[in-house]
Amino acid sequence: MSNELRNFLALSYDELEELNIKAKEQRKSRVSLDKVQEDRLKYLTDEKRIKAVTVLFSDLEGRLHMLDYDKKFLLKSWDNLTFDGSSIRGFTAQRESDLRLSIDWTAFYWGPADVFGPGKVLVFGDVIDKGGDAYSADIRGVLKNFAGELFKKQGFTLNAANEIEGFLFEGPDSERRYHETGKFDYVNTGGYYHSLPGDPLRTFIDTTAEVQRSMGFQNEKDHPEVAPSQFEINYSYGEVVAAADQIQLYKLICRQVATKMGFTASFLPKPVVGVNGSGMHTNVSISKGGKNLFWDAKGEEKLSKLGYEFIDRILTHGNDICLLLNASVNAYRRLDPHFEAPNQIKASPTDRGSMIRIPIGNEKSMRVEVRSVSPDANPYMVMYSIFKTGLDGETAKIKNLRQAERYLPDNIYDALGNFRKAKWTTELFGEDVKTRYADLKQASADRCPRLLGTFVKAPEVQYHHDVYNQFLWNLF
Repeated sequence: MSNELRNFLALSYDELEELNIKAKEQRKSRVSLDKVQEDRLKYLTDEKRIKAVTVLFSDLEGRLHMLDYDKKFLLKSWDNLTFDGSSIRGFTAQRESDLRLSIDWTAFYWGPADVFGPGKVLVFGDVIDKGGDAYSADIRGVLKNFAGELFKKQGFTLNAANEIEGFLFEGPDSERRYHETGKFDYVNTGGYYHSLPGDPLRTFIDTTAEVQRSMGFQNEKDHPEVAPSQFEINYSYGEVVAAADQIQLYKLICRQVATKMGFTASFLPKPVVGVNGSGMHTNVSISKGGKNLFWDAKGEEKLSKLGYEFIDRILTHGNDICLLLNASVNAYRRLDPHFEAPNQIKASPTDRGSMIRIPIGNEKSMRVEVRSVSPDANPYMVMYSIFKTGLDGETAKIKNLRQAERYLPDNIYDALGNFRKAKWTTELFGEDVKTRYADLKQASADRCPRLLGTFVKAPEVQYHHDVYNQFLWNLF
C-alpha cells in the first residue's frame, strides 16, 4: 500500500524518549495500576494513528513471544485475551491448552517506527491460567508477585542492572545456518574498546544505543568488548521486573538492528572457542524507603551485613541454581578459567574468576555482582532465583565459605543433576515447573555431543532455545 494512503504513528526519537521516561517514572513511583490503566486506554482510544498493540511474554526458557492485536479489538477485549498455550514450549499440554494474557499496563513502551514498524506500541503481558490465577510456568508473573509481596510486607524494592554482552556476526541468519556453515564470521577484529568510527561494529552499537535511548533505557556507556566483534551496551538500573523486561527488549532491539544491517546479533555464551565468551553480569541491591540496604560505611568493602548474608546464601546454593543462570549446553564452554570465566563458587572484590564480585560502590551504588550468568538465560528466572536465594536460602556450614575451593559444573549434565536433586529448586518453582524446565534442558542436551570438545558443535547452536524452530529441531 502506498505510504501516502496511511497515517500511522511515527514519532521522533526525542518524542519517544520523553514518553518512555514518563512511563518509566510512573512505574518507578508505583502509580496505582488503575490510574495507569486508565491513562493507557485513553491514550490508545484518542491516538488514531495506532493500528496495533504488540503484547510480549516469555516462555519457560526465556524465549520472547510477541502477538499483535488490532487496536480496536484490544480496546474491546483487553481483559479477555486468550491464546493456545500448548504451542509454547514449557507451557500447557495440548489437552489443557487455553491460557489468557493479562496486560501489564505499567510495562508500556513506544518503539521507533523504523525498527518496530509504524503505528505500533509494545506492552508486556502476564500469563493467566483458566482459573484466573497467575500461571505457574510464567516466571515473569512469579517474579512480579515475589517482588510485590516483599514491597508490601517489608518495604523492600529489588533493584537490578545487567551488563549484557553479545557478538555481531556476518549475515542476517548466521545462527540458523550454522549447521550448514559450521562457523561464524566476525564483522570486526578489533578488541576491547577498539572500533573505528563508522566501521560495522561501531555503527551497530551506535544505532542500537540510539534505539535504547529512545525507549527510555537511560544509557550509561557502550563499547566493543574483549573478543572480536563483541559488544556491550550498558544502561541504568531499574526495579527488578522492569530490569528483566529491559533485558528482553535489549536483545530484541539488538537482533532487529543487526538484521536490518544484514548481520546477526548472537547471545550464545560461547559461539567461538579461543576468545572470551559473553556474560550477563547481574548487579543487584535492595533498598527500603530510598535507602540502599547493601551499603554500610563501616562494613568490609562498605558492604552491609545483609549484603554478606545475601552472598553467603547464593554461594551455598551456587550449584543448585547453576542451570538457571547457565541454561544451555553452550553456556558451559564459557565457564572456562582461561578466559576470565567466573567458575569458582567464591566472592571477591577483585578476582574476576569468582562467581560473585563486590564492586567498589557508594551509598547509592553499593551492590553485589553475580558474574556467572549467561546472556541466554531466562532473565525472569535469573532475577527470581538470585533474589529469592539471597533472601530466603540456607547458609552452608563450610569453613571460609566465601573463599572455599568449590567450582561450578563444566557441563550441562552435571548442572542438570544438581538442579534435579536440590530441594531448594523445588522450593523455588514447585515440582511441576521444576520438572518441565529440567526436561526441556535435558531434551536439548541429549541432542548434543555429551563431551564439549575443542570446537563449537552444530547442535549446540541448532538446538539452542534462542534459535529453536520446528524445522531445525526435526533435523535431528
